[in-house]
Parts: sequence; structure tokens; C-alpha cells
Amino acid sequence: MKILGIVGSLRQGSFNKSLLISAIDLAPKEMNIEIFDLGKIPPFNQDMETNLPESVKEFKDKIISADGILFATPEYNYSIPGVLKNAIDWASRPFGQNSWENKAVAIIGASPGMQGTARAQTALRQTFTFLNVYCMNRPEIYVAKAADKFSADGKLIDSETKDYLQKFLVEYEKWTLRMNK
Repeated sequence: MKILGIVGSLRQGSFNKSLLISAIDLAPKEMNIEIFDLGKIPPFNQDMETNLPESVKEFKDKIISADGILFATPEYNYSIPGVLKNAIDWASRPFGQNSWENKAVAIIGASPGMQGTARAQTALRQTFTFLNVYCMNRPEIYVAKAADKFSADGKLIDSETKDYLQKFLVEYEKWTLRMNK
């Protein structure tokens, strides 16, 4: 099972990148998660959609060839980061060439705050409505107080979070299989 991992943060020490790397380590045996670096994607410009930048073509190809998409998003100002929205917009364009169509997706997120990334995940789900993806509704995973759950070098050290993430990934594997029938 081929899963494309997308981190909604460009920050070097991103908790969400660390969470997605942890997901790679904890994923079921048949699940292969590859992370795409959104830093390669330029700001969306509709004037360029008839001659897509190479990084956008690569991104769209990876989405299309994946069985599912696993988003790891931080929460910025009660919503998703601009870099993530930018990537989503590029991959949905030009009109009629929505790379997200019918993909099995799931969302994870980590934040230093008390609510994890609940609002960002809700905002992302709203975007998914138009993209026509199949977002797994539950279980949900919002890693709150992330600074306490990761080591200084980005390793997930909280055993309860590790266990929950592993169970989440098992459910996502089932979801992806069901959505790809």
C-alpha cells in the first residue's frame, strides 16, 4: 500500500514532520509512507496552470499514484497553514484535473497547544468536501502539548501517543483498502 505523506509545515523542527516520520516507523507492514516536501512548490498562480512547474507535476503524479494520502498539519490561526492550502490548490488544478479525486485520506496533527490541531483538521475536512476525497472520520488524532511528547531530536517519546498512532494507522490501512475496492 502506497501512502503519500504531506506535512503542512516547512519548519526544520516541525512536530508534524516528526509525527509523520513516527508514522512511517509505526505503520503496518504493508503500508509504505513516502513524504513529499512542499517547500519545492511555488505559490499558486493560475496563469501557470497550463504550463505547470515541474515540482507541481511531480506532486500531482505522486498523489495520483498513491493509494492514499496522510496529512500531518499544524494549526496556524485556527486553520491550516498557507503552504498546505497552496499545495492543495495546485494539485486540484487546472479545472477538471483534480489529482485528489476519490483518494482515501487521513489527518494527523501535533501542536504545542492544549487542543492539538482540532481546528486545523476541521478546516482541512471542509476543503476535502470540494476535492471529493474520502476522509477517515475516526479515529482522530490530535497530539496536544507536543513539546512534551517529542525529544529534542524529533523522536516520538510518549508511549501512549505511539500506541494510539499505531492503532490509528491500522484503521487507516483498513480505510484505504475499503476505499480502493
